[in-house]
Amino acid sequence: MSDRLLRHALEDEETLEQPEDRPVEDLEALRTELQSTKDELRKAKETSEGTLNKLKYLMADFDNYRKQMERQLASKAESIKAELLLRFLGIRDDYVRALSVARQAKSEPVVIEGLEGILKNIDSMLALEGVREIETVGTPFDPNVHDAIAHSERDDLAENTVTAEIRKGYMLDSKVLRPSLVEISKKIVKNSVSDTKQDDRGE
Repeated sequence: MSDRLLRHALEDEETLEQPEDRPVEDLEALRTELQSTKDELRKAKETSEGTLNKLKYLMADFDNYRKQMERQLASKAESIKAELLLRFLGIRDDYVRALSVARQAKSEPVVIEGLEGILKNIDSMLALEGVREIETVGTPFDPNVHDAIAHSERDDLAENTVTAEIRKGYMLDSKVLRPSLVEISKKIVKNSVSDTKQDDRGE
């Protein structure tokens, strides 16, 4: 066998041996790469979960902030509305007094009818805005909606019954817009006969 043939034979032998060694090396490299990829994937998953949780918290905070701002704006709008309606009620009070004077002065019936028609329109507008009168005369005194500024001694009514309305009060939806100024009943206190006799004896 010539040297050339011998050299070719040795090269072929090396070529045949290499495929057996390479798969082991390639397999280890693949395992290492797979483990590295798994580690990177786990870290990426942890990072994405952390970011997602932060985003959820931010969204919840923003939603709470939005709701709080909506409540504040609604409360501010209600407050402004109540203030305007209170001023309007003051004008209504003046108008009712003027109408009463016109009636007492026996003005022309057509004038009285016109003024009464305007008052009805005012009351209709107030009703559309959610304003309603507070019940007073004949009802039990309620400190939540009534302000007692006078009292009268009455035996024919239960104590703390509203006997007269001094100024109309109004509700705006479910809240007191203006409390009613009222007079309430008080029982007449009578001394017993024995108390009278004791007083006569100076005891």
